[in-house]
Amino acid sequence: MVATDVDGTLIDRAEQVSPRTRAVVKALIDDGVHFVLATGRPPRWIEPVVAGLGYPPLCVCGNGAVVYDSAADRILHSNSLDVDDLAWLAELAEHILPGCGLAAERVGETAHDAATPQFVSSPEYQHAWLNPDDTQVARREVIATPAIKMLIRLPGVASAEMRAALDPHLDGRADLTYSTDDGLIELSAPGVTKASGLAMVAERLGVEHRDIIAFGDMPNDVPMLRLAGHGVAMGNAHPEAVVAADEITGTNAEDGVAQVLERWWAS
Repeated sequence: MVATDVDGTLIDRAEQVSPRTRAVVKALIDDGVHFVLATGRPPRWIEPVVAGLGYPPLCVCGNGAVVYDSAADRILHSNSLDVDDLAWLAELAEHILPGCGLAAERVGETAHDAATPQFVSSPEYQHAWLNPDDTQVARREVIATPAIKMLIRLPGVASAEMRAALDPHLDGRADLTYSTDDGLIELSAPGVTKASGLAMVAERLGVEHRDIIAFGDMPNDVPMLRLAGHGVAMGNAHPEAVVAADEITGTNAEDGVAQVLERWWAS
C-alpha cells in the first residue's frame, strides 16, 4: 500500500498533481497496489486532488480523525473531540496562548453535508490560508458541537513555539500537531493521528504495516512515517519528518513521490 500526504508532498507548488506523478500512481493502481491519501485536509477539500489523480482513493482526512471513501462520497469513520473536551481545551489555549483565535472542523455523513456547518471560527481567528467555506460564529458556538479538530491560531508566533507552550498541559485529553509553521496548531481526540487512521485503513484492506510506503513533509506526518514499513520524507520536509523517515526524496516541486515510486512501477 502507498499512502501519501497531499500538501507539500503529492501536489506541487501550484497545488496540482503533475503528469509524472499521475502516471506512476496509475501504474501502481493498475498493478493492484492500494493507494491512499493521508492528509490534514477535511473530506470536502479532497475533490480537486481526486480530479488531478484521475482516481478516487480511500482517504485518511483531518490528521487521522476521518476515513473517507472519495469514490462513494461517504464518511466511513470519524473520531471527534466531545463538547466537554472542546470547552476545556479552549479555556486552556486562551490561558496559555493569550490572543489566540479558535476554530473547529466538523463532518457530516458526506464531504459536502449541507446540514453541518463544517468549519466554524471565532471572530478572533485569522486564517493561515484561504478558506472560503468558513462560518464565523460566537466563541461559545465554536465549542458547542463535537469536532474532528480544534484549530488554534496565533499570528506572529511559530507553530513549534505554540506546541511547546500548550502540549505539556494537555493531560492526555488531546493529540496536538501542526502542518504549517505559520502560527497554527491542531488538536484531535487522544490517540488520533495519521498513523491511527492509516492503521484503520490498512486493517480494512488487509495490509501489514511493513508493506506500507508512506510519504510526508510536516510534523503531522511523523506518526505515519514511523508506522510505515518504509517512510519517505520530501526534500522540502520539516526536520522532524526527516528524522522520522527511512529515506529522503526530492521536493514536491521535483516530483519527489514519483521519484521513489518509479523504482517499482514504470511511468
